[in-house]
Amino acid sequence: MNRKKQLSELRSQRWYGAKDMRSTGHRSRTLQMGFAPEAYTGKPVIAIINTWSDINSCHTHFKQRVEEVKRGVWQAGAFPLEMPAISLAEVFQKPTTMMYRNFLAMETEELLRSYPADGCVLMGGCDKTTPALIMGATSMNLPTIFMPAGPMLRGNWRGVQLGSGTDVWKYWAELRAGNITEQDWSEIEAGIARSPGVCMTMGTAATMTALAETLGLTLPGASSIPAVDSNHSRMAEQSGRRIVDMVWEDLKPRDLLTAQAFKNAMVVLMAMGGSTNAIIHLVAMAGRAGIPIKLEDFDEISKHTPFVANVRPSGKYLMEDFYYAGGIRALLDVLRSKLDLNCVTANGKTLGENIAGAKIYNDDVIHTLDNPVQAAGGIVVLRGNLAPDGAVIKQTAADPKLLQHKGKAVVFEDYNDMAARIDRDDLEVDADSVLILRNAGPLGGPGMPEWGQLPIPKKLLKLGVRDMVRISDARMSGTSYGVCVLHVAPESFVGGPLALVKSGDVIELDVPNRKLNMLVSEDEIARRRAAWKAPARKFERGYGAIFSKHIKQANEGCDFDFLEGTAPTAEPEIH
Repeated sequence: MNRKKQLSELRSQRWYGAKDMRSTGHRSRTLQMGFAPEAYTGKPVIAIINTWSDINSCHTHFKQRVEEVKRGVWQAGAFPLEMPAISLAEVFQKPTTMMYRNFLAMETEELLRSYPADGCVLMGGCDKTTPALIMGATSMNLPTIFMPAGPMLRGNWRGVQLGSGTDVWKYWAELRAGNITEQDWSEIEAGIARSPGVCMTMGTAATMTALAETLGLTLPGASSIPAVDSNHSRMAEQSGRRIVDMVWEDLKPRDLLTAQAFKNAMVVLMAMGGSTNAIIHLVAMAGRAGIPIKLEDFDEISKHTPFVANVRPSGKYLMEDFYYAGGIRALLDVLRSKLDLNCVTANGKTLGENIAGAKIYNDDVIHTLDNPVQAAGGIVVLRGNLAPDGAVIKQTAADPKLLQHKGKAVVFEDYNDMAARIDRDDLEVDADSVLILRNAGPLGGPGMPEWGQLPIPKKLLKLGVRDMVRISDARMSGTSYGVCVLHVAPESFVGGPLALVKSGDVIELDVPNRKLNMLVSEDEIARRRAAWKAPARKFERGYGAIFSKHIKQANEGCDFDFLEGTAPTAEPEIH
C-alpha cells in the first residue's frame, strides 16, 4: 500500500490553501455556491465526471446516481464536485460515437487538470464512454474509480426475452423477409428497452465495463449489477467513499494498469465472447498507460482461452441472467488459472482477494473451463494481402460453416451505395458471395461507424439465407453477429488493399489459419494501386479537421497521435 498522503500534498490546496488574493477568490466563489468553509477546508476535492444527458438513455439514472456518489464522498470526509462531460449516446450521435471517443477523453483529462481535483469518480457505461473516460483519467493520472452504468433489464415480446441490438438485427431480417408483420415489429420496438442502463447483451458497453473491472478500476462486482437494482445505488455510494481513501493512499490509474492487468483483460474478453470493439479500445487505453499491445497478443490469448459466458450474441442468455449466475466475479474465478491474481485493484486489494468465495449459481450461463461453450476464445485476428495490418472476426457469433470460405466479391463503394443496392432484385449476388463495404474506416466513415454487419440482401433472405461472409474496414456493434470481418487495416480511404477489390474477385477467408486474401495476382494488384486516386478530405474545419489530421488506424487503437503515451503535461499555474 502506498504511504498516506499529507493534506499539504493535495492538488486542491494550491487553489484553497494559499494565503493570497487568488485563493481568496477561490474560497469566496465556493462560498457563493452555498458551501460553508467546513464543507471544503482541509478536505480532498473529488471531481465526479458525469456523462448524463437527456439524450443518453443508457445513463438516464445518472441524475440519481451522482447524488449517491456525492453522498459517499461526503460520508468519507471529502468535498464532491460534479463536472458534466459530453455524453456519447450510442444510438443517437452521428456519424458515430467513435468519432467523439477521443473528444471525451480530452475533455476528461483537461477537466481534471484545470480544476482543483485530487481524485475522480468516472460515471459511464455506454459503449465509447468507458474507454474515453479511462483514457483521459489515465493520462491525467489522479486517483480514479470507475462507476459503471450497469445493464438494462431483459427485453420482452410475447413472453420471448429480447436482447438489445442482437434481436433488432434478427427480427429486422425477418421483417424484410416477410416473416413477421409491421405490428409484430412495433411490439418488439416497444419491448426491447425497458429500463435505464446499457445494452443487456454482451455488447461493447457490457464488455468494456467488465474489462474496466478486470483492470482493477471498479469495486468488485460493480460491472455486473443491473442499472435499476438497489445494489447499484449502494455501489455508487460505496464508490464515492472509496475514492477518498484512494486519494489519501495516492492509488492512481497507472499503478493499476500494468501489462499483467491488460493481459487479464484480454483473457476475459475472449472468455466472455466480448465485443470486437474492445480490441481497439484496449489498445488505446494501454497506450495511455505506456503499455504496448499488438493484435497478435489478442490472437494468441484467444487460442488458449475457452469461451465460457453463454451470453448473446455469441450465446443464449442476457446480462441480467449473468448477474444472477454470479456475475463477473464468478467468471473471473472460473478463469483464475489463466489470470495474474496479484494485480492490485481500486479497493487496494488484489484481484485474487476480490474473487475469493465467488460462486456460479447457474452453470448454463457461466460455464467452466472443463465444459466451455466453445473451446477457443471469441475473437480472431486475420492477416493477408487484403489486411496486411490485420482484421478481426468474432468467431463465436458466426456460422461455423463459413469460417473457411471462398466466394466472389460484391463491392459497395460506401454505405450509401450499399443501402441503395442491397435489396435490388438485379443485384448479382448469391449465398456464396462475399459482401465488401469500403470507405467505412476511421477516416472514410468518418469515425469508423458500426456498419460492419452488412444486411443480407432481401432476395437471399427470402430464400432462407441468414449469414454470409461480409468484409469491411468498419466496426460492428458488440450486439451484432454473423461472419463479419471487421477493422480491415489499412482502411480503403487511405489506399489500403480493400480499396483495390473489384466485384467478381475471389476472396478467401480462412479463420482457422488466420488468413484473409483476395486471390488476385500481385501484378494486377500493383496495376490497380497505381491507378487508385485518394478521395477528397471529409472536413475542412472544426473538430472534424483535427480528427482527420491526427486519427490513427484501427490496429493502432484509433487514438490521436498527440495523445498517446505518458509524456507529462505541466500542471496549471495558479495565478
